[in-house]
Amino acid sequence: MPLTPTLIAAIPLAIWIYLFFARGNFWQLREDKIEPKLLDRWPRVVVIVPVRNESETIARSIISLAKQDYSGEFSVLLVDDHSNDGTAELARKAAEECGATARIAVHSAAELPPGWTGKVWAMNEGIRAAGDEVPDFFWFTDADIVHAPDTLRRLVFRAESNSLDLASLMVLLQAKTIPERLLIPPFLYFFLMLYPPSWIADPKARTVGAAGGCILLRCAALERIGGMQAIRNEVIDDCALARAVKKSSGKIWMGLTRASVSLRSYGSFGEIRDLIARTAFTQLRYSFLLLLATLAGLCVTYLLPWVLFFAYPGEAWWFVDTTIALMAASFGVTVRFYGLPWPWALTLPVAAMFYGYATCVSAVRYWFGRGAQWKGRSQAKRA
Repeated sequence: MPLTPTLIAAIPLAIWIYLFFARGNFWQLREDKIEPKLLDRWPRVVVIVPVRNESETIARSIISLAKQDYSGEFSVLLVDDHSNDGTAELARKAAEECGATARIAVHSAAELPPGWTGKVWAMNEGIRAAGDEVPDFFWFTDADIVHAPDTLRRLVFRAESNSLDLASLMVLLQAKTIPERLLIPPFLYFFLMLYPPSWIADPKARTVGAAGGCILLRCAALERIGGMQAIRNEVIDDCALARAVKKSSGKIWMGLTRASVSLRSYGSFGEIRDLIARTAFTQLRYSFLLLLATLAGLCVTYLLPWVLFFAYPGEAWWFVDTTIALMAASFGVTVRFYGLPWPWALTLPVAAMFYGYATCVSAVRYWFGRGAQWKGRSQAKRA
C-alpha cells in the first residue's frame, strides 16, 4: 500500500492523541497551593545548599532561606564546593546582614573523590557536616533560587500529611529574554512529559522524577537507600535519588510552584543549549541508537504535521489540523503559565528542533570526553 498523505498524517495524530489523553495529563499544570495546617510536632530540618561559584545569586538565596516562616527547628548549611569567586564570603555576609549567623553555617567541601559527581559529593558533605544529631528531613536546594517564606512549611506539611519520603518542587524559571521565552516554557513542558507528576506519585507506576532545585528528603529514606553513596556517580542526580527512594518502597511527589523563583537567567541561545546538553545524552543512556530514535521521534511528532500542512494543503486536513490543534492546546497551558500570548504555542516545533540540536551537541561532547560540563567540570567522561 503506497504511503498517502492521509496515512502519513495518521502517525503524528496517533502520537498526539496518546500524549494529550493518556500521558498522565502532564500538560495540565497543577500548581502547588496546599494550605498547611498545624502539626502536633514540626520536624527538625537541615537545609543543605551545595554551591560552586554562585556569587551573583547566593546572597538573595541565603536571605530567602533565613526568612523561612517555619515553626520547627531548622538550620542552613551551605557547602562550598571549591568556589573561586567569593561565594562563601558573600554567603557569610548575607547571613550577618539578616541576623541569621546562628542559623546559617558555611562548610568547605573536601576534594572531589573519583567516582562522584560534584553536586552529589557536595550534598554528601553537607549530610556529613550536619553532625551526629540526625534531623527528620534534609532540604536540598540550589543556590540560585529565592524561596517564598512559606516554602519549607508547605513542603514539610505535605510530606507529613501524605507520609512522603521525598517531595520536590519545580520552581519558576526565568522567561524574560527572547531565548528564554522561546525555549524555557518547552523545558518545563518536555520535563513534565517525561515525568508526569501523577505517575511519579503513583506507587504502582514505574515513572520516577524530581526537581533537583528543591527536594525535601526524609532521613529515614536516605538511610534506607544507603545514603548518597547509592547515587554517587549520577549526572541526573535528582531523578536518580527519586528512583532509589521509590525503589525502596518510598512514597515520592513532585509539584510545581510560582512562589519560588530561579534567579538564573539565559541571555543567549548558546547558554540554553549548554543547559540542555549537560544531561540530554545522559538521559539517553549514552546510546547512539536512542539518539537516532529521539531525533526521528522529534521530527515525526513536532515537525511532520507542519510539513504536511504546507506541502499538501487541503489533503488529510482533518488529521493534520487535529494534530496541530492538540499540540498547540497542550503547550498553550504552559505558555499561559509563563504569561505569554496564546499564539506563542505555535512555536513548539521550533523549540523541539532546537532541543534535538542540543541533544546532538550533548552526544558529541560526550564522545570527545567533555560530557555533562558544569562549573568547569566534565562529569560524564566517556569510558
